[in-house]
Amino acid sequence: MPLARSLSVTSLSGLEEWDEEFELEDAVLFEIAWEVANKVGGIYTVIQTKARLTAEEWGENYFLVGPYVESNVRTQVELIEPPNPALKRTIDKMNASGCKVYFGRWLIEGSPYVVLIDVAFTAWSLDRWKSELWELCDIGVPWFDREANDAVLFGFLTAWLLGEYVAQSEDPPHVVAHFHEWLAGLGLVLCRHRQLPVATIFTTHATLLGRYLCAGNVDFYNKLAEFNVDKEAGDRQIYHRYCLERAAAHCAHVFTTVSQITAIEAEHLLKRKPDVVTPNGLNVKKFSAVHEFQNLHAQSKNRIQEFVRGHFYGHLDFNLDKCLFLFIAGRYEFSNKGADIFLEALARLNYLLRVNHSDVTVIAFFIMPARTNNFNVETLKGQAVRKQLWDTAHTVKERFGKKLYESLLVGQLPDVSKMLDKEDFTMMKRAIFATQRQCQPPICTHNMLEDSSDPILNCVRRIGLFNSSADRVKIIFHPEFLSSTSPLLPMDYEEFVRGCHLGVFPSYYEPWGYTPAECTVMGIPSISTNLSGFGCFMEEHITDPTAYGIYILDRRFRGVDESCNQLTSFLFQFCKQSRRQRIIQRNRTERLSDLLDWRYLGKYYISARHMALAKAFPDTYLYEPHDPTSTTGFRYPRPASVPPSPALSRHSSPRHSEAEDNDEDERYDEDLEAEKDRVNIRQPYSMPFKNKPSAANGANESSDGDGSEKN
Repeated sequence: MPLARSLSVTSLSGLEEWDEEFELEDAVLFEIAWEVANKVGGIYTVIQTKARLTAEEWGENYFLVGPYVESNVRTQVELIEPPNPALKRTIDKMNASGCKVYFGRWLIEGSPYVVLIDVAFTAWSLDRWKSELWELCDIGVPWFDREANDAVLFGFLTAWLLGEYVAQSEDPPHVVAHFHEWLAGLGLVLCRHRQLPVATIFTTHATLLGRYLCAGNVDFYNKLAEFNVDKEAGDRQIYHRYCLERAAAHCAHVFTTVSQITAIEAEHLLKRKPDVVTPNGLNVKKFSAVHEFQNLHAQSKNRIQEFVRGHFYGHLDFNLDKCLFLFIAGRYEFSNKGADIFLEALARLNYLLRVNHSDVTVIAFFIMPARTNNFNVETLKGQAVRKQLWDTAHTVKERFGKKLYESLLVGQLPDVSKMLDKEDFTMMKRAIFATQRQCQPPICTHNMLEDSSDPILNCVRRIGLFNSSADRVKIIFHPEFLSSTSPLLPMDYEEFVRGCHLGVFPSYYEPWGYTPAECTVMGIPSISTNLSGFGCFMEEHITDPTAYGIYILDRRFRGVDESCNQLTSFLFQFCKQSRRQRIIQRNRTERLSDLLDWRYLGKYYISARHMALAKAFPDTYLYEPHDPTSTTGFRYPRPASVPPSPALSRHSSPRHSEAEDNDEDERYDEDLEAEKDRVNIRQPYSMPFKNKPSAANGANESSDGDGSEKN
């Protein structure tokens, strides 16, 4: 039975709220991104999950700015009149000048205000604005690049919005404009060129050139300092986009990126070192199940097991209770996401499990959307056969139960030989006959449009993992995002992750990595790399990540074969853990949730905004940079108890026994475990920020002495 969790997700946090004393009454924050109320990629998740914390900090002075997309507005936005008089005058004047600007509340947690600009409605100005861009910045945008055309329109409209807002304000406010990614970056460049009194921040979540270079199988990190960036961008026909991104990075008062690894990349490709690293967080409350997350894992695992029973019908010659579910998910970038090295490691793991006569079976799921035309008939048939078997078993059970009931009613013990009649045996024989299968269980759950050239399927053919009975590693490729309405695997992504045992994300290019972060807050161990922002962040903040179920694969300083061997070792050691060791490890993993909460990570965005205000309005705001050598950061210590690894176990560590599932004498005291792990946890260093006292702000002098933020 699952062990009860005696701690909440905040019980090992060691994280205290920052005591904000930075004066924001006359400051206004505009956060500008193409993915405001418009889901395209990961930036949507960043903005959506961070909105509640930012709205609490800025109140009525926080506005998100994005494109107007009617289909999204119908379901995500409630259109209302602007409560801010200056903003209402701004929108009215822009609408009177030939624009279409809408105002409302985004229907997400925190209900932030949104300003949505209809980019297509002002397409008549595109040529004029392109000419102006060429005259001002010598950046030419080709007519056929629709995405870049949208960036030009969006940039000029957001700069118009900010300039008009400043002009319509009676008392000049201290405006902060935070721009995300190159699609919104032109607005920042125009704000600086027009000398608007606006503090600007530019955040790149991944450099354009970095994505293109890594997609081309280039030895990216070893040659980072050697690239001729202008030539490389020109060769890939993205020079105009690269120029927009680089101009935004250099014009911004504060330049930020999402991880240390991306900061190195930006320094070489964009030629500016980021001022602040702003890691991506999650709304941990959404995933927090407090005492129940172990039970949720068991429930979701049972649903995955039901799918596996159908998928492998006729070849179900392995014990599902000793079956481990691994998964990789994300965009279908075969090399960048590490699917290539994962498949190779699975082939090596299969060999190790077979030569060691292991009774563990590994099922690896690949959840990556690709071009398909429908479900695989054999896969659908498997689920139908499973359901038929279930219905047959229930019918026989009901008939058996009725006969047993009638026998007991007359006071007789039942004659077991007569409890099942000929009809019952006939039904069961028919059901067994239906499970006969001449072919192997399918690798892919869908019919692929480009089967012969698909990277995953071609790699599976090369390594020879065809789900045969002799293989201890099975592969299921699900080329579609998960949905609770699917007739095949009716589970949401969150529910599926909870039911798995390990997430594997050996990415080569991953500026942050939300998938391992989501695993962590749901208490699922994961494998990431030291080339991903998440992996670097965890290495920096945790003394021994492996002890907490965060395996960091070295892809930066090792060759591909060495990295593959290390990944195989991680997987093999994980397969050797007992059930109880995995439970302890999940408890430790889930205990790291607060590290990834916006309540903690949001302070880096706060730092960036305060730095920008101090640079743009030095007479009002003061930023005191801390001494980088004096900060040790936040560090979770190595667990005081023995790590749950069979290779490192001592006699006091949990050891495997045949009766471990029902062993209630061997108690696991989560309170004691957590209390040991609290020892020596260091608090995060807080950056000092102050307001300068002025005649107009004389009332703030009393707080000036302790204006630095507290831990």
